[in-house]
Amino acid sequence: MNARLPLPPSLYADTAVAPVATPPLDVDKSVSVAIIGGGYTGLSTALHLAEQGVEALVLEAQEPGWGASGNNGGHTNPGLKHDPDQIEADFGAELGRRMIDFAYGTTNFTHDLIRRYQIPCEARQNGTLRTAYNEANAAAIEATAKQCIRRGMPVTYLDREQLREMTGTDRYIGAMLDSRGGDLHPLSYARGLARAAISAGAKVHGETPALSLRRDGSRWRIETPRAVVHADKVLLATNGFTDDLWPALRRTIVPVFSSIAATAPLSDDVARSIMPTRPVLYESGHITVYYRIDQQNRLLMGGRGPMRWISAPDDVAYLMRYAERLWPQLKGVAWTHGWNSRLAITKDHYPHVHEPAESVLISLGCNGRGVALSTAMGAQLARRLIGGAGAEIDMPVTGIKPIPMHAFWPVGVTTAVIAGRVRDRLGL
Repeated sequence: MNARLPLPPSLYADTAVAPVATPPLDVDKSVSVAIIGGGYTGLSTALHLAEQGVEALVLEAQEPGWGASGNNGGHTNPGLKHDPDQIEADFGAELGRRMIDFAYGTTNFTHDLIRRYQIPCEARQNGTLRTAYNEANAAAIEATAKQCIRRGMPVTYLDREQLREMTGTDRYIGAMLDSRGGDLHPLSYARGLARAAISAGAKVHGETPALSLRRDGSRWRIETPRAVVHADKVLLATNGFTDDLWPALRRTIVPVFSSIAATAPLSDDVARSIMPTRPVLYESGHITVYYRIDQQNRLLMGGRGPMRWISAPDDVAYLMRYAERLWPQLKGVAWTHGWNSRLAITKDHYPHVHEPAESVLISLGCNGRGVALSTAMGAQLARRLIGGAGAEIDMPVTGIKPIPMHAFWPVGVTTAVIAGRVRDRLGL
């Protein structure tokens, strides 16, 4: 039997809506689609399958939202890591265009779904700022903005003075504002997605890890601690917690911890002096720092932290120091929470969709854009699971390619984080 782990000690765990019941699976089941992983990808896919009358069952090792889905920065950011022109160069004009339209539409898709199911998760759509504090990054962001504007997107390029008014700091010299971005309470959203999926007819079982997966005649057999699932089709959606359930899959991603520190609620005056219009923001640097002010006036600062679990804001003291550098008025403010979880980074920084065997689909590697991207991917994956290989989706379906020298990733990531912080501090 697996031991149930408590939620990471986060602000979200202390403030989320109550979870829906997702009891462990304790009787054998036969279903159309079994989904392994109860984060946003798995839950959204289950919801979109159930909406179309397809019997879907989610197996989650802990509880829905236990991983990065319930512990991320809470940003709903449009787009992919790469610029639109680069996407079209990498995948061709036709698929590239579809990928761009899909990826930049994920935030509207997500916020529309939240409204449709009335999910209580503090969702707002006040825009995403991608900022630069040196000339090279500012030029790159301006180029991105021009590519988006050329495609008719609601994007604006902002100068230093405009950014000072929007952020309360003179740190930034240029930024792209995409009005489609926003934020939400990640764990409340995960629990709301689970509730929506269940209400639509899906089954969701927590504390039910998939221990093995193999062919059994024309179907797939999944062993869990208490029961066996037989399924016509299987989706693996384990992202940063991918293990060896499917051969070589774990070696296609680098699991990276992303950390967040949160203040106590700030006074209205201080909160307004930082982010008066409440967009979310992420910096373009060697090591990304991202932040937002939530609906209770807390500042949530995120970035790369230790490559281990943390449980207190002192574990990411550099984020608190950086916040005080941006806004000296924060000196003396209490920081109440510090936590993290594992994301999945791919070598090419694109999301990966695989079909390694008949009736098996895999989706992972959100590269830090998981909230909106994973939600919208659920509809795409449901389409593929229903229609098979003939059902086109708006992302490439590729083969599994393990990352060379994967065993050395912990050393590489730690070294890159330290070096990146130094280069950012020096403005290089």
